[in-house]
Amino acid sequence: MSDVAEEVEVNAVEAAKLASGFLKGEIPTELANGDPFWSKDAIALLKHHGTYEQDDRDHRADAKKAGAPGGKYFSMMIRTALPGGRLSSDQLLTELDLCDQLGNGTLRITTRQGLQLHGVLKSNLKETIARINHAKMTTLAACGDVNRNVMASPVPMKHDGVYDEIHALADRIAVHLRPKTPAYYELWLTNDETGEKTLAGGGAPADPFEIEPIYGAAYLPRKFKIAIGIPGDNSADVYAQDVGLVAVCENHQVVGYNVIVGGGFGVTPSAAKTFVAVGQEMCYASAADVIDVVTAIVKVQRDFGNRADRKTARLKYLIHDWGLDRFRQKVEEYFGGELEPLRDAPVTAYNDGMGWHEQGDGRWFYGLNVENGRIKDEGDYRLKTALREVCTQLAPPLRLTPHQSILFCDLAAEDRPKLEGILRAHGVPLTEDFTNVRRWSIACPALPYCGLAVTESERYLPTIITQLEAELTALGLEDEIFTTRMTGCPNGCARPYNAEVGLVGKTKGKYTVLLGGSRLGHRLNWIYQDLVPQDQVAATLTPVLRYFKSARQNGESFGDFCFRVGKDELLANCSA
Repeated sequence: MSDVAEEVEVNAVEAAKLASGFLKGEIPTELANGDPFWSKDAIALLKHHGTYEQDDRDHRADAKKAGAPGGKYFSMMIRTALPGGRLSSDQLLTELDLCDQLGNGTLRITTRQGLQLHGVLKSNLKETIARINHAKMTTLAACGDVNRNVMASPVPMKHDGVYDEIHALADRIAVHLRPKTPAYYELWLTNDETGEKTLAGGGAPADPFEIEPIYGAAYLPRKFKIAIGIPGDNSADVYAQDVGLVAVCENHQVVGYNVIVGGGFGVTPSAAKTFVAVGQEMCYASAADVIDVVTAIVKVQRDFGNRADRKTARLKYLIHDWGLDRFRQKVEEYFGGELEPLRDAPVTAYNDGMGWHEQGDGRWFYGLNVENGRIKDEGDYRLKTALREVCTQLAPPLRLTPHQSILFCDLAAEDRPKLEGILRAHGVPLTEDFTNVRRWSIACPALPYCGLAVTESERYLPTIITQLEAELTALGLEDEIFTTRMTGCPNGCARPYNAEVGLVGKTKGKYTVLLGGSRLGHRLNWIYQDLVPQDQVAATLTPVLRYFKSARQNGESFGDFCFRVGKDELLANCSA
């Protein structure tokens, strides 16, 4: 690839974006046509507005038998972008109302610190997005070929200015890189049924950067992800992102950021040209320059990323093709100056924020583990109702974590028993009631709504964890901490490829088991066994845990142990 962006034949999604008039296309017409589904071009555009078309895969046969339009029971997933996972109690109440009134009765905390509604009918899409915006949130750029929700290590510590600064930077980057198209406002936030206003008829002005000063008419070749962490807390998983920023601090103040580029976990197993990657450390950017450096990286990807093949369109492929030195030189060109060398600020820890913590200002926060992020009422477990009561009675500021859990912030000491009492009264286990293996596990939604899923994930991981809990207790390893992350397909939404245990759906009812990643997130794992039946996953891991107990070095974590001894030694010593 040359250093000059060339005209290339684009894929169908690129063509749809270019013809859309800045993400409008035929969405106004299709909103009004009465069909419960969308055209392919509209689906490609709707992602940028924060919504995906899905169907209930558990009931496809029923839908076909019933003669449902299109042969499926269609609905929409709607994702709210919350930089750093921050929202108010009133905003969470809005989302809870929507899941009850227009969704499937549940809400989900995502692995990118956002919220997802499922089961919203197309006819209710406009009302849902409008109500989210009226609560001072947005779905814009929660999905699509743009910068998505900006992650940040969420704990609200006040003993210095570090966390406050990275949270503020997450907000600034989110606003700066958010699409500027008026189509979002016209489609979802006006009473005009046609949406035919400033961008009527599609197409682009002579200079598309007048509308989209960063993205232009075609936006990015593929999704783009940014996360911010600090050396002592990489809960935002900065190495798994297109751009990761690690705060460099002096005297408890952020002076700048080490910039990591080219992480990404989407992969197509049948396409050898695709691969997973952790990010590479590229440079240091001062606090004053960091947004300009990030913008330069985005623009290089905009101009040189692969627009012909979406499978190889992420930033990691551009860096792989060019090499890091050449990529850095091009970023310097777009930045307009020389990039500084990295500072000495290695990532050393991961803070999930669970349990009670004094914030440093005399107030408290509590991290509640939410298994796989699903907020629901089911039998005696009534988390959704408990959250309504907490948000109504105590009204704390809230933060969602990259491990799909929730922090209740700024609580007075006298609120501590009140919070615990509300949770207990609704059958919600406290974080202290969870085993470590369950607390440190996450999963993507997968079935029944995700169209890419080939196996279960969210619905089956609890079963595997229960099996592992028994084995760990029998081995005396119940206090061990290691990350377990499960996805229903190889796209990696729950970041399984740098986990200490990764479980990736490969084909119906079977998983790839990966070992050797790190809780710090800076190292990829490797395939230990492939095509493991779902009822054999725990049995496959048990001999490895047994060997870990007998052969670990002093204080060695499970991921570090597996990485040190390697696949061949594990297979030789861990036959089931």
